[in-house]
Amino acid sequence: MGLTVTNVNTLQLLNIVNKTQASQSNVLSQLATGSRINRGRDDPAGLIALQGFNSELTAVNAALNSNQRTDSLLSTADAALEEVSSLLSEVEALVAASTNEGALSAAEISANQSQIDLAIGSIDRIMRTTSFNGKQLLSGSLAINTTGVDATKVTNLRVFSRSQATSAQTVTATITASAQTASAAFTPSSLNFSAAGTNINTSGSTDLFIRGTLGTATITLGSGLTRAGIISAINTATAQTGVSAVSISNQIELNTTGFGTDEVISIDVLSGGVLRDNINATTATISETSATYGVDAAVTVNGQVANVDGLDVNFTANGLSFQYSLEEDYGYGRVANRSNTETFNVETTGGATFQLGSDSSTRETIGVNSLFSFQLGGGDSGAFLSDVRGGGAADLNTDVATAFKTIKKAITDVATERGRIGAFQKFQVQSSINSLEATKTNLSAARSVIGDTDYAVATAELNRQNVLLNSGISLLGLANQQTSQILSLLG
Repeated sequence: MGLTVTNVNTLQLLNIVNKTQASQSNVLSQLATGSRINRGRDDPAGLIALQGFNSELTAVNAALNSNQRTDSLLSTADAALEEVSSLLSEVEALVAASTNEGALSAAEISANQSQIDLAIGSIDRIMRTTSFNGKQLLSGSLAINTTGVDATKVTNLRVFSRSQATSAQTVTATITASAQTASAAFTPSSLNFSAAGTNINTSGSTDLFIRGTLGTATITLGSGLTRAGIISAINTATAQTGVSAVSISNQIELNTTGFGTDEVISIDVLSGGVLRDNINATTATISETSATYGVDAAVTVNGQVANVDGLDVNFTANGLSFQYSLEEDYGYGRVANRSNTETFNVETTGGATFQLGSDSSTRETIGVNSLFSFQLGGGDSGAFLSDVRGGGAADLNTDVATAFKTIKKAITDVATERGRIGAFQKFQVQSSINSLEATKTNLSAARSVIGDTDYAVATAELNRQNVLLNSGISLLGLANQQTSQILSLLG
């Protein structure tokens, strides 16, 4: 091959050096940004996948933030209800202490009533003022709306959740069996009281042991008591036993003050127990009975059997969950010619709707119900918490037995509401947070595989490019030197 003076070798080497510099620049960009794909030409298919992962991560992060705020809101409501529970426990202790009338002075009972009034006032204040980010939580503004409710049949309706249907859900509730108290005959049917009840008296002193839902009591009936006297003596212990004596068809019958299978009654004669018919000159003994129990009402809701405790109905199915109390006369079947079916609507408005996932199909609605004193209790308890205030129908001076049952029912009402909120937090919100955290981790890992710089590989590649670049530059100098050497022959 002859010696010629051309720049072909130089151009080839320059081209190689330029390509090496471009590759080195690309690696430096990856190392500086931490991203393997900085331009579309770096990896077109990878860029498309990367943008898809970024979009999903954005939605997941937004859903996580939303769920964390939801959890904080519900925790605020739960904390307020926890304080209400504490106040109700204090009230229960005061009412229980006040049932011991024989050991308390009127001043002490009055002081207890004053404390009860203050506690109930605090409960109402908590309901009015508990808020989160300016939104009231327990005032009823987050309750699910209902229409068509007949207050003579259904009381204290609380809807805990509804489906995401776009139209109202119709609820048809039918009583298939009425609720019953626990009851026991006190006087044998052979006795025939006069209308006035004065022809039959206790013969000698009688000691009775009565067991009821609230507790037990030993009652002494003095000799010569008429029907009215017997009833009065038994009813003085109603606050202690939860058992009241009533006159049924001129006979004496004992009944619990509440309804359902939790109610119990039994009568034991410890001594005496003889009743004398003064007109017919005959005697009979008071009827003893072993434990007998009440009966829960039986209710179907939209054709499905509901869970009923006494007069309190609980139903959960098809995304709908609610609770209500049967009005006593309606649930007991006392009113003749009244339909045993009640229909009302659960509307699509109201409630607190939360999005749990990253798309609109994950929306859930719960009802956060108000629990003011005029809403706590009711149903089987026979009164509301507001009736336990001084001057109310169930205050300490009027009906301490009903007050005691009302407080217990109010405690159950608050516990139920807390349980519903807690269940939604645990099984919906917290579960969603855990799932989203796992999704975020996996999406981030997949995104990293596609888009993040592998520093070990990039550093090795950079060293390789440096070697190639230095080699190319050295060879370019050598090519230039070779040309100069050829030209030196002209000298």
